[in-house]
Amino acid sequence: MKVLFIGDIVGKNGRQTAKNLLPNLVSRYKLDLVIANGENIAGGFGITEKTAGELFDSGVNIITTGNHVWDKKEAVPYIAKEMRILRPLNYPPDVPGSGSILLTLPNKEKAGIINISGRVFMNTLDCPFRAGKSEVEKLKQETNIIIIDFHAEATSEKIAFGYYMDGKASAVIGTHTHVQTADEKILPEGTAYITDVGMTGPQISVIGIEKEQILQRFLTQMPRKYDVAGGKGLLSAVVIEIDDKSGKTVAIQRLQLTNP
Repeated sequence: MKVLFIGDIVGKNGRQTAKNLLPNLVSRYKLDLVIANGENIAGGFGITEKTAGELFDSGVNIITTGNHVWDKKEAVPYIAKEMRILRPLNYPPDVPGSGSILLTLPNKEKAGIINISGRVFMNTLDCPFRAGKSEVEKLKQETNIIIIDFHAEATSEKIAFGYYMDGKASAVIGTHTHVQTADEKILPEGTAYITDVGMTGPQISVIGIEKEQILQRFLTQMPRKYDVAGGKGLLSAVVIEIDDKSGKTVAIQRLQLTNP
């Protein structure tokens, strides 16, 4: 199975970049599954039914999220009913939506996708290590192919989680910081890992936001409204090839592509 995981898509710029580049990637890599983190697709903060629909229409199969998942209040009832959008698994059990999905692909293969939030410098949720292990064991009853979006700030927590899931999950893909790391690898027991897959959005920006706005915030410490930057878009992603039977990853490739 070949899987494309697209890093945090930011605003209209990111949505358009994904829409423009995705068809060629699907064809080039013969992809079976496309996952994208979409917690910032609506104006740079949050998600809406309209913006999520754009990603689904572009060819994204599953949208993962993170700490900005509830930034748009209209997202709450939508996420409660749209099972293709995941919110972090380790929210309390009465929170709307789901943190995982068992997806049956057109070729009849099944894949489990899990979304988990870290806790270091993040909102304090349930333990991602224990919650993740329990969910993996549940999904393993149906499939050996399991991909985890670990939405976390601290590099140490991400690396530790990767090793904890080595041999349990097919891939642990880090999201949240919007800066792609150059440490993609296959861990000793066959789990693909990258600390952060990066951002899909405006290339000239500060993690997606107009750079002058961020500079003024640092210089003055005054609060202000942030806008997603314009200009040329950049798609950050990884392509993962997974052995269908064992669920172990045999290849991982890091991508950064500019929207023409």
